Amino acid sequence: MKQSIVSLSIRGAWKAAFVLLLGMPAPATAGPMEDADSAWKKGDYASAATLYRSLAEQGRASAQHSLAKMYENGEGVPRSSAEAVKWYRLAADQGHAGAQLYLGGIYETGAGVPRDYVQAYMWYSLSLAAGQDEVAAHGVRQVKESMTWAQIVEGDRRIREWKPKPTR
Repeated sequence: MKQSIVSLSIRGAWKAAFVLLLGMPAPATAGPMEDADSAWKKGDYASAATLYRSLAEQGRASAQHSLAKMYENGEGVPRSSAEAVKWYRLAADQGHAGAQLYLGGIYETGAGVPRDYVQAYMWYSLSLAAGQDEVAAHGVRQVKESMTWAQIVEGDRRIREWKPKPTR
């Protein structure tokens, strides 16, 4: 009888330990985005670009934004306004506020694209609505000063109709 009580106690202890083990969080592991960010912070731009590109091609907005910045600055990839705009646009279309802010600036200045105040106003405004605060607010105010009433109305219409696009 004693042996069966001890046996039951040991079995109960093992079950309890197993249940506790299941409830413990798994050890943190870095994922591909963290690896890309780490490579970029270390100045290993070629590796960062490769990692960001893989994620960007899968539709990850944060990677698209990071890759766009790399093209804009020529970090690990040839400097290319066209590629920067392409990747910013893909991220911005998904609602990435940072990419929307950058697109606003690009369209305001005409850096690699034809200057388009309506586009600039739209992207700055969407970025502001998504939480980019002062920089986006300044962009909206500044670009609005260069716009006609008709352009502002058109920009407001585009903002109302804009919907984020889902990832692929």
